[in-house]
Amino acid sequence: MWRAAGSLPGFAAVASRLTGLDRRISRVTKGRVVALGMADSLLLTTVGRRSGQRRSSPLLYIRDGDAYVVIGSNWGRTTDPAWAHNLLAEPNAEITVGGQTHGVVAMPAEGAERERLWQALLVVWPAYRGYEARAGGRPLRIYRLVPARGFPGREQPGAGTRLGG
Repeated sequence: MWRAAGSLPGFAAVASRLTGLDRRISRVTKGRVVALGMADSLLLTTVGRRSGQRRSSPLLYIRDGDAYVVIGSNWGRTTDPAWAHNLLAEPNAEITVGGQTHGVVAMPAEGAERERLWQALLVVWPAYRGYEARAGGRPLRIYRLVPARGFPGREQPGAGTRLGG
């Protein structure tokens, strides 16, 4: 149901206004409910490249082996989301999935890997195609969030759509 709703005119505008509420719900539920429960989602915490402050963003994800894959769609706006700039400046970050927080390192996907992940993301959220069209030629950055050294629970990956292994 939510996949179809994501492509409706106006959905991105309304949903983007709920991001603050989503952050609060994510915090209260300790990451057990993210993206208002619409899709498999995580809370990504980065360090602001200018402020040095920790910033958290609720994001839809898919799994690719032991990595989590996220996309900087920014609801189809013509600028990258702040968290994507933060990851370029400092790739070490944290994710909270299902109430568990883990360290990750962000690896931008490029070339054939990016295309493979793009196609997989479209299966989960077809509205990304519309976001790409509205982004005015801005490529939507895709990141693989790979476990940092000492990542707990590698043998027990979280929910989310699985790709590959």
